[in-house]
Amino acid sequence: MAKIELKQPIVEEISANIKDAASVVVVDYRGITVAQDTQLRKQLREAGVVYKVYKNTMMTRAFKGTEFEGLTEYLEGTNAIAISKEDATAPARIISTFAKECPALELKAGVVEGIVYDAKGITEIANIPSRDVLLSKFLGSIQSPITNFARVLNQIAEKGGADACEAAAPAEEAAATEAE
Repeated sequence: MAKIELKQPIVEEISANIKDAASVVVVDYRGITVAQDTQLRKQLREAGVVYKVYKNTMMTRAFKGTEFEGLTEYLEGTNAIAISKEDATAPARIISTFAKECPALELKAGVVEGIVYDAKGITEIANIPSRDVLLSKFLGSIQSPITNFARVLNQIAEKGGADACEAAAPAEEAAATEAE
């Protein structure tokens, strides 16, 4: 069997993984221990991120003609790729957080929703909260005015309704004019 026939399934596997991916992050994993790598893989797997080590030439062939082709310039040395199809910021966020504990792990570059970012850009993207966190913050900000309005209505009801509030208003105005 020729060498190209052996390499073709690997290129196809990479192509299948990056197809419809929201983000792909290239990582230099040189210097991390097996225990650290296992822990990183577990965190990525729990977030639905595919993390694999491939030869740079295989990744270059798979990236050719796709939106991830810009990553080929960063494929030097020992590299792994983290691929997410759902949460675009998950690979960058998890790897960046893990790199704080394990400085040997280095973000090199990535593509998020079709845009190529260098290490600095990917680090900035890592600071973006997950979609679920953003949605919960958004819902909280929408819910807050409604909750406050409900509290005001409840306080009016506890004081005896709108009639009691209207009767109290002229009395308060009269008290204010007498004080002057």
